[in-house]
Amino acid sequence: MRGRHVRLDRNTILGLAAILLWSATVALARSIAEQVGPLTAGAAVYLAAGLILCGHLAVRERSFRRLRELPRLHLFGCGALFLIYTLALFLALGLATDRYQTIEVGLLNYLWPAFTLFFSLPILGKRAGMGLVPATLLALFGIFLVLTPGTSVSWRSFLVNLLSNPVAYGLGVVAAISWALYSNLTRRWGGNRGAGAVPLFTLGTGVAFSAIRLFRPEPGTWSARVAAEVVLLALGTALAYMFWDLAMRQGDMVLVAACSYLTPFLSTLVSCLYLGVLPGAGVWLGCTLIVVGSFWSWRSIARRSTGMPG
Repeated sequence: MRGRHVRLDRNTILGLAAILLWSATVALARSIAEQVGPLTAGAAVYLAAGLILCGHLAVRERSFRRLRELPRLHLFGCGALFLIYTLALFLALGLATDRYQTIEVGLLNYLWPAFTLFFSLPILGKRAGMGLVPATLLALFGIFLVLTPGTSVSWRSFLVNLLSNPVAYGLGVVAAISWALYSNLTRRWGGNRGAGAVPLFTLGTGVAFSAIRLFRPEPGTWSARVAAEVVLLALGTALAYMFWDLAMRQGDMVLVAACSYLTPFLSTLVSCLYLGVLPGAGVWLGCTLIVVGSFWSWRSIARRSTGMPG
């Protein structure tokens, strides 16, 4: 990064805006899930976001021909990973026992940058410097601190907290791994055409959430607040994908990718403010280690690639 010219043009600024929009996902998803259930939340948000993205694609391309030209392996393989990621994340946030645990689950999900870079070695044949292993361990130690409540930092307290809700924490890890695989495989199987499938993946995810909900009804009451939060999260998700695509294609990709590693910190800050949670020092220290470890991992990869979730 030393000595490089920073290009802060319109598309780069839009990429930075995408990071801010994604930072609100955990807070809004948890709030909606508390009121109508995680499946209903996912269905409403992703159906709306999918329709917005497909509408934008139709206006921009004037046809859906590019979607029909996508490789089948990318369409079905990466589409399945996109669906698994979203299901795992929304269910993990919805199944968290309280809002404090929501912060912890959200940070587990943000192990995806470190996992993405680690998986890029076997999947994309990337070359890594000596810093990748300690950087990944640093991010994992950050999670250890986040999941160790109170002042007693020990394996016992870590395991006790983890076993208090293994499903939610497990789904948080599944979300991180599935998005890391998606980020690498969409590059391998889709090439530079991968971004065109996101509207279809998003809409398909909303349909899948709706189908699952038919067999697992959820109690909940719709209100003006729920509707407003759904609209905000759906619009934010759709805009973030559009903005990110523009930044990756026409903006300062290196700058935006580097700034994206601040997402765990920004997400935690937004979640704490919106959900009214006051986490301890361990959460903030762990969050910082996740950010530093992920960024260090990124710096250790010789040929860089990025992917960003909603």
